[in-house]
Amino acid sequence: MRNPLLLLLLLVGLTTFAQQPTIQTKQDTTATKAEIKESPFVTGFYPIGFFDIDLKYIVKFNSYEGLRLGVGGVTNEKLSDRYKIGGYVAYGFKDKNIKYSIGNSLRINKENNTWINLFYADDIAEIGSFKYLTDDRVYSVFEPRLVNVTQFYKHKTWQANIQTEFSKKFLAEARISRSGIKQIEDYQFVNKGKTYRDYEVAEATVSVRISPKTNFFTSEDGRVEYFDGFPKISAQITKGISGLTSSDFDYTKFGLKLDYYIKRTNLSSTNFLLEGLLATGDVPLTHLFHAYPNNPTKDEILQRFSVAGRRSFETMYFGEFFSDKLATLQVRHSLRRFDLGRRFKPELVFVTRHAIGGLDNIESHLGLTAPDEIGPAFGTLEQVFNETGFEINKLIFGFGLSFAYRYGYYNLPDFEDNISAKFTFYLKL
Repeated sequence: MRNPLLLLLLLVGLTTFAQQPTIQTKQDTTATKAEIKESPFVTGFYPIGFFDIDLKYIVKFNSYEGLRLGVGGVTNEKLSDRYKIGGYVAYGFKDKNIKYSIGNSLRINKENNTWINLFYADDIAEIGSFKYLTDDRVYSVFEPRLVNVTQFYKHKTWQANIQTEFSKKFLAEARISRSGIKQIEDYQFVNKGKTYRDYEVAEATVSVRISPKTNFFTSEDGRVEYFDGFPKISAQITKGISGLTSSDFDYTKFGLKLDYYIKRTNLSSTNFLLEGLLATGDVPLTHLFHAYPNNPTKDEILQRFSVAGRRSFETMYFGEFFSDKLATLQVRHSLRRFDLGRRFKPELVFVTRHAIGGLDNIESHLGLTAPDEIGPAFGTLEQVFNETGFEINKLIFGFGLSFAYRYGYYNLPDFEDNISAKFTFYLKL
């Protein structure tokens, strides 16, 4: 196990048999895909009259709220093609609190699909998370990584934004927001001689996404003719403005992400995800970065057995690292699905993930310590973090298995603490 790459090379050699042929059936044609996109389990919305129910709000689970049940959605074109009203309400059975959001949208340009939106939210958010405004909406029956997240903060946020599509391959969004932050964790931020537990944050954000060319064609008999996997490029700048609506801090955050996907005629594929994040100024930990850790802070391997995420570091523990500068690289190589029967076509995916970062003025962040097993406080990723593993997906009903091994500078003394074993869930309906 000292060289997990050797293990992966051996596994590759075992995958040359029982794989699907390179010829696809007509069921994979472009016309059929257009029909599939109408399914509520793909779009994430279930229409009832003039209202589309948002399926992602119905059931969630995390360590703070426990079981979270809710309902939400947005009006559709049957009510108006220029105006929308939306929102949600949810209840956590563990924290016994109601969360909600309400807002409205006005379309001001149909050709570019330009909308102006105003929303208010009273909810919780994960500490250290960073989201690009223009990222596609990704719907799943449940959000895999959310099950394991342990560190949240409360926020009450007003936000106004404008969204537009300059073309189908160039999306943009600008947002201004004001949030009141209250801590759930034992955390305090020391800034300019003053200690903050709760604070106000005002932000202005501009985000763009460019998808130069991601076309993929099939012929009448279903053969893949070609796939041009140019990257999707996302860029975002956020400015925290002190003094605006009593905001406490002044800072700037930058994010750049390249998502490069190659699909081959032999039905294998490779995905490269490269991301860089940078924050300057007076930034509290709630608004800094983590590398999407997904390993529960428990002693035994079986106690950590849970659900694997889509873009997370499976052997990195929650609360282990935070950064104000962070670079990550993730590579996923999927082989052709094995053809082991009409209903049994598992998929083997090799995964490697790497991260490096740093944090200036770590002494300004008090509390939020990690378990004793992985250090008295969070680390800062000055060295390269490495993990490599594989997934065997779609074994039964969309469920599979994920395994990863942590090696290099951040390898832990106890062998089993470097191993992650989880289940995966990829289901297409």
